[in-house]
Amino acid sequence: MSARSIVAVVNQKGGVGKTTTAVNLAASLAVAEQSTLLVDMDPQGNASSGVGVPPRSIERSVYDCLIAGMHLEDVVVETKVPHLTVLPAKQDLVAAEIELVDEADRASRLARVLDEAFTRGVPYRQVIIDCPPSLGLLTLNALVAAHSVLVPLQCEFYALEGLTYLMDTIDRVRNGLNADLEVDGVVLTMFDPRNNLAHQVSDEVKKHFSVYDAVVPRNIRLSEAPSHGLPILLYDAKSKGAEAYLALAREFLDRRAGKKRKESRK
Repeated sequence: MSARSIVAVVNQKGGVGKTTTAVNLAASLAVAEQSTLLVDMDPQGNASSGVGVPPRSIERSVYDCLIAGMHLEDVVVETKVPHLTVLPAKQDLVAAEIELVDEADRASRLARVLDEAFTRGVPYRQVIIDCPPSLGLLTLNALVAAHSVLVPLQCEFYALEGLTYLMDTIDRVRNGLNADLEVDGVVLTMFDPRNNLAHQVSDEVKKHFSVYDAVVPRNIRLSEAPSHGLPILLYDAKSKGAEAYLALAREFLDRRAGKKRKESRK
């Protein structure tokens, strides 16, 4: 296993806590002194604004890396969280899907951007990619670039059906574009322990997938933090949401350490 970890946070269904998870996992890893890059692949730019880099404030974005061949180091922006840098997105990223559609390497542009940056010595140990709520070309670029996929899942009626579609897409990517892509696990989000359906969905997911022990609850402070351009750790470090994402980051790192130990024994 590479010392560097590239993880795509993916769910084609909107409103499941995907960007919240990408932002706050990245911030929690950075707090653990892991040099972390948050890649915003959503034209809405919510991950960028969630770490204090609103799309209207930036001149260059991930679009310039994908389309114009600009170096990652010339586009990234430092955040208020030490060790956390963002490759921001803005509305022009919508055009990337159209401009890339006839290109032979349309699915591997992000992988190339990251690979070339690593060759030049960029220091990131953790790369977290926030994907748009779709399974289009931008998400495909993230899946081709990633080592693994993290799936935020809201415990509701349609969750399992959407998860099946996503797994089919991941299988197709494995078969053609990224044979080493793994499913890192499912993170239960917006969990309400008073809701019987939430427990039923959680139990069903655990029968079929690797599910993180860390569960993200419904938490008003998590909902408020993006409007202030802050990860939850800077907005309210004592909130249940902050505790959940710190626990997720610890489990995330523990899983990687365990896998590395297993591989070293082979």
